[in-house]
Amino acid sequence: MKSVPNLLSWLRMILAPVFVVLYLQDEILWAALSVPVFAVAAITDYFDGFIARHYGVRSDFGVFLDPLADKVLTFSGFISLSIYYTEFFPWIGIMLIVGRDIIITMLRVYAKKRGKSMITSNSAKAKTFTQLTFLIIALLAGVFARTAISLGDWSSWLLESGLLTWFFFAVVLFTVYTAVEYIVTNRHLFNREKQTAT
Repeated sequence: MKSVPNLLSWLRMILAPVFVVLYLQDEILWAALSVPVFAVAAITDYFDGFIARHYGVRSDFGVFLDPLADKVLTFSGFISLSIYYTEFFPWIGIMLIVGRDIIITMLRVYAKKRGKSMITSNSAKAKTFTQLTFLIIALLAGVFARTAISLGDWSSWLLESGLLTWFFFAVVLFTVYTAVEYIVTNRHLFNREKQTAT
């Protein structure tokens, strides 16, 4: 049981490129298959955390691997959307999301070197859930928009009306906000001089 959470995180990372390859296919059946693949990968994020907490099998490596797997999965979703629907999901938003996670990852490494751990806020946990929820909705809309069935009309409207674009930028802003909150909450990590003097 101890290795199950890490195995689920690895599975999430493996499914991410599989999803990208499927979603970018012109054949609609392959593209449609990509969404359940992404959804299964997203669900593993809940189960690896639940198992680790419930059975007390957390590990230092798992603490590092779990958020990394989350980032790989969400990046794969955002990048796929931006490649296929650049006009609705501009690259600037993707860059802000990626930049945020690079900064936070660097802070985690810095904290680790100092023998400390970063405090994870509730908003940071909500960030991943919000991103994955948006991605599943947007990915579904993107797939249906390529079809001629009635759902395709609604999906095309969600895209062309700008509704999903506004949702996208709301997610981007929330993501950036969590970075600011992370830095403020963990500002004690930068108090090297004060701690040394004390």
